[in-house]
Amino acid sequence: MMIIMADEESGFLNQYFSLVLAIGCLSVFTVLALYRRYTIKSALSRIPGPPADSFVLGNLPEIFQSQVGECDFKWQREYGDVVRVKGVFGEDRLVISDAKALQYIFHTSGYGFRKWPQRTEISRVLMGRGLLWADGDIHKRQRKVMLPGFGGPESKSFIPIFHRTACQLTVKWNDILLGMPGHAADLNVATWLSRATMDSLGEAAFDYQFGALAQRDNELMKAYFGLMNDTLGSPSRKTIFLQTILPVWALRLRAKYSNSKMMTHARYTAKLAEDVAQSLLDMKAEELARGMGKQDVLSLLVKANASENAATRLTHEEMLAQMRTLLLAGHETSATSLCWVLLEVARHPEVQDKLRQEIRAVEVGMINRGDSEFDAKDFDNMTYTTAVMKEAMRLHPAVYHNYRQAERDELLPLSTPIRTTDGKVLDHLPVPKGTKVFASIAGYNRNKAVWGEDADEFKPERWLNKTSEKRGPSLGVYGNLLTFAGGVRTCIGWRFAIYEVQALLVEIVNNFVLAPSEDLKRLRREACLVMIPTLEGEVGEGENLPLHISIAPREEV
Repeated sequence: MMIIMADEESGFLNQYFSLVLAIGCLSVFTVLALYRRYTIKSALSRIPGPPADSFVLGNLPEIFQSQVGECDFKWQREYGDVVRVKGVFGEDRLVISDAKALQYIFHTSGYGFRKWPQRTEISRVLMGRGLLWADGDIHKRQRKVMLPGFGGPESKSFIPIFHRTACQLTVKWNDILLGMPGHAADLNVATWLSRATMDSLGEAAFDYQFGALAQRDNELMKAYFGLMNDTLGSPSRKTIFLQTILPVWALRLRAKYSNSKMMTHARYTAKLAEDVAQSLLDMKAEELARGMGKQDVLSLLVKANASENAATRLTHEEMLAQMRTLLLAGHETSATSLCWVLLEVARHPEVQDKLRQEIRAVEVGMINRGDSEFDAKDFDNMTYTTAVMKEAMRLHPAVYHNYRQAERDELLPLSTPIRTTDGKVLDHLPVPKGTKVFASIAGYNRNKAVWGEDADEFKPERWLNKTSEKRGPSLGVYGNLLTFAGGVRTCIGWRFAIYEVQALLVEIVNNFVLAPSEDLKRLRREACLVMIPTLEGEVGEGENLPLHISIAPREEV
C-alpha cells in the first residue's frame, strides 16, 4: 500500500513539475515575445506576407503541417521571393527563395547564418553531434576530417558497388513479376529503394553487408522504416509550439524522458544505430592497426582522423555521430531522390523511352569494349539521363528547407527588389540579428527568374540547351540547384549520391517499364525534414510510391 501511495505521489509530483515547468517557460517566453512585439519595431514588419493563422503560432502550423512546397509556391506567387511570415507571438520570420539573398546566406555569409538551435536538437536526437548538427568551427573541423572519403575519385570508385546492388534489385523485381499475370504488378517502389540504398551504403561506406534487399532480419532497417514520418511528419500544434518556445535544455529533457511515439521511436533507433556504429568502428580500428585499411568511406575516415593532431581530431562521440549521420541521411536522401526521379519517368512515357534508348546505346559500346558494367565515363556520356535526374531533383528536392538564423545584423542583396507595404522599394533587405529564415530550396528550384516561365513543368530538355543564357548567381554544386545546398554547408556526399542514384536509375529503366498506378492519385509530398512520398489516408504507414512495373522488352538481335 505504501509503495502504491509512493508511486502515486511520485506521479503527481512529476506531473506537477511538468506543469510548473511548462507554465514557467510559457510565462517567460510570452513576456519576452510581447516585449519584443510591442516595444521594438521590427525592421521586417513592412515586408509583404500572408496573414497569421493565430497570434500564438503565427503561420507555423501552415508551414509545418502542409505538404512540401504548398506554402512556398503559393506565397511566392502572391508576395514574391522574400516573404514575411509570423512565428510565435507575432515574431517576424522570412521565407526566402531569392537567388542573390540565398547566395549571400549560403556563400558570402557562410556561418553568419547558423542553424536554428531547435532544429540542431532534432539532428542530435536522430544522428548525434555529427556533421548535420555541427556549426561554425566545429563544423569546419568535422568536415575537414570527413572530406577524404567523399572526393570525386573516391565516389567514382564505388560505382561497381552501386551497380551490383542495382542488379540485385533487378533480380528481386524480376522474380516477383515473372510470377504475376502479364509479368506486371504494382510495387511500393519507395521501400525497395530504401533497402537498395541501405545495402549500397553499407558496402561502400562501411564494407558491411546489411542484407536489406535479401530481407534479412535486420532490426536497424526495421527501425529506420517510417522513422522520419513518425518523428517529424505532420506535427501537432502542441508539438510545433513546444519545439519553438522551449530552450534547448528543455528540449533535451523532453527527448530523453518523453514517452511519445515520436521520441520513443527516435531513442530506440538511435540506440540501435549507436551499437552498429560502435561495432563497425571497432572493426575498422583493428584493421587499420593490422595495416589492412580498405577504401570504404569509414576506413578512409578512421585513417584521416588518425593522422590529425589532437586539437583537430574527431572525438569518439563525433566518430559515432558521423556514422549515424551516414546511416540515416546517406541512405534516406538517396532513396527519396530516386523515388521522385522514377515518379517523373513513370508520368512521362516519352521521356522514359528516350532514356532507355540512350542507356542501351551506351550499353552497346560497353559490351563492344568487352566490359560487363558501366563505368563513370559511361555515366558522363548519358547526357539525357543526367538531364532527367537534374530536372526531377529540381522539381522535387529531397531536402526542401534549410533553417537559418542571423548571428548579427545583416544586409541581404536581392535579385528582385521588394516593394514594402508603405511603398518603399528595397534592393537590399536589412535583417536584424536573431531573425529566423526559411531558406526555401523548393521555392528557389522553381524560381521563374532563374529557371524561366516554365519552371513548374518537367522539361529535361532545358538542361540540354547549351545556348541558353545562365540566369542568376552561382548557388549549388549540381546544375546550380540548391538540392544539395551550397557554400560551406554543401552536402559532403553529393557526388556519392549522384552516382548511386544514376546506377539504380539506369538499371531500373533498362530492365523495366514504369507507369503510374491507380493509387498514385492519392500521392502526398510529406514534409518530414526530407520529402517522402506517402498516400492520402495511409500517411501513418510510412513511405509509399506505388508504380505499375512490367518487364521492358528487348529487340531480338
